[in-house]
Amino acid sequence: MTQQLHATTPPPTADRTLVGHHLVKRYAPSVQDSPPALAGVSLAVAPGESVAVMGPSGSGKTTLLHVLAGIVRPDEGDVIWNGASLRSASDASRTTLRRSAFGFVFQSGQLIPELPAVENVALPLLLGGTDRRRAEARAAALFAPLGLAGLERRRPGELSGGQAQRVAIARALVGTPGVVFADEPTGALDQHTSGEVMHHLTGLSRHLGASLLIVTHDANVAGWCDRTLHMQDGRIVGEARR
Repeated sequence: MTQQLHATTPPPTADRTLVGHHLVKRYAPSVQDSPPALAGVSLAVAPGESVAVMGPSGSGKTTLLHVLAGIVRPDEGDVIWNGASLRSASDASRTTLRRSAFGFVFQSGQLIPELPAVENVALPLLLGGTDRRRAEARAAALFAPLGLAGLERRRPGELSGGQAQRVAIARALVGTPGVVFADEPTGALDQHTSGEVMHHLTGLSRHLGASLLIVTHDANVAGWCDRTLHMQDGRIVGEARR
């Protein structure tokens, strides 16, 4: 039996493997013969492992990311993180989990244009109650490893696309999450900049011991990951290891 997820620090003995068990998600349950977005997907992502999810549009890959991240509840099956069930957790508990244990990188970066880069990075810590001086110090410590030294006070509009996406990576990692979810993190970048961003994203995630789950259409992006899952019609239909 899985335990209820509470808004507290998980016990140190808990397993930091992210596990999805027989996940089913339907967006049109009233339509007969409408295929589910997820049709019984099971997978596990080990601590420090990077996994890419590929497939055509409508194959279920983004739905899988949202279910594993606790954004969307599955209709059947469960997601287990640190020995706790996300499906049975309250909305408040899942919100706390996403803020404290998960990090997110999106295609557009979704930085706040009015804030300098260091404050954008520190934002998850500030929302979690960390005092400003400590939060900004932790955020600033990530700039050099990401090749951003000297850009701490620049606003997003003063950064290149690659620099802005690396700021988004720093924001995802500043809370030392257990899992980083990335949805098309290089979709708006050219091939050279994409490679730089993936170098930093995979390398720093691995260094911090965070699992990494990436949804992408780009085989070059998937090539940076330890493992690639191929989806079609809501199912995992293939797997390749680097």
